[in-house]
Amino acid sequence: MFFQKEKKLKVLVGLSGGVDSAVTALLLKKAGHHVSAVFMKNFSSRDNTNHECPWKADRDEAYAVAKHLDIPIETWDFEEQYRETVVNYLFDTYQKGQTPNPDILCNSEIKFKLFLAKAILNGFDKIATGHYAQIKQDKNGYHLLKGKDPNKDQSYFLAGLNQEQLARSLFPIGHLVKPKVRQLAKKAKLPNAERKDSQGICFVGKVNLKDFLSQKISPKVGDVLDNNGKKIGEHEGVWFYTIGQRKGIEIGGGPALYVIKKDLTNNILVVGPKESLELYSKEVELIDWHWINQIYKFPIQAQAKIRYRQEDQKVFVQKLNESEFLAKFSELQFAVASGQTVAIYKNQELIASAIIK
Repeated sequence: MFFQKEKKLKVLVGLSGGVDSAVTALLLKKAGHHVSAVFMKNFSSRDNTNHECPWKADRDEAYAVAKHLDIPIETWDFEEQYRETVVNYLFDTYQKGQTPNPDILCNSEIKFKLFLAKAILNGFDKIATGHYAQIKQDKNGYHLLKGKDPNKDQSYFLAGLNQEQLARSLFPIGHLVKPKVRQLAKKAKLPNAERKDSQGICFVGKVNLKDFLSQKISPKVGDVLDNNGKKIGEHEGVWFYTIGQRKGIEIGGGPALYVIKKDLTNNILVVGPKESLELYSKEVELIDWHWINQIYKFPIQAQAKIRYRQEDQKVFVQKLNESEFLAKFSELQFAVASGQTVAIYKNQELIASAIIK
């Protein structure tokens, strides 16, 4: 294991209440490191919407794990910063008609920025999280690799990290598959060994996105058109939808319909069957290019994911100018959504990321 070769470190584990971060703490303690834990309170419901905000149950679970492992734990409250960066970005991006990726921003701005900075100020050498990804160090710095478990690989969500962040981070379960993580949790009698994996947005839990966005974005009735321009229904605002979305288009009968196009100016939603050509693209314009380690010369041949858990897609990327890039895929890509992150890989290594323009 990568982290056992190092000297004994003072490590701060972000305990979320889930089994992955619990086994992270377990492995680091077994390896002889000085382990402490923090539960990050990033989001709680301050409104009267009836969505479940599970942070209290998560915190109780995290504290139970820390007690079981006999490691100190405290709660750090990042809620204000969270609302300023991640939540506001979510509202702004949807309002522009784009589809944001809050989990990637959450990692870049909260876990591996605020949490990391505070950990260092408190005298810790490194932070550790339960991400399924791996870090390899060599003479050229730190490389971000996919997690060993192809079903759980979370490198995509870490696509915004930089060298300083990787240098101070550990992913102790990245070399394991999920069933093994569960097995280790049961063997160590961790209190959350059987706890289900959390679903939903990084911070909001099981929330209806439309309800959540309605706090700041007012509904506005508009027309739903089919791809021949015929009105077939109405919607409550194009910003509540994303390209390729099927659920939530309340038009009965006939084949399943998907969002093909959003006309923000006229508040018109265009929908059609999955076969609609407009839902597929081979060329995708990118902005905000970010290298993780070395800088490659353009054009580059690589693999890419335009969404989490997508299989690697062959891609050829050209630089158009200082701020814009063009990704040409070998295969047609379904439902490419503006605002989403593209992660660029060379084999197992995540080398860069960019935002879909």
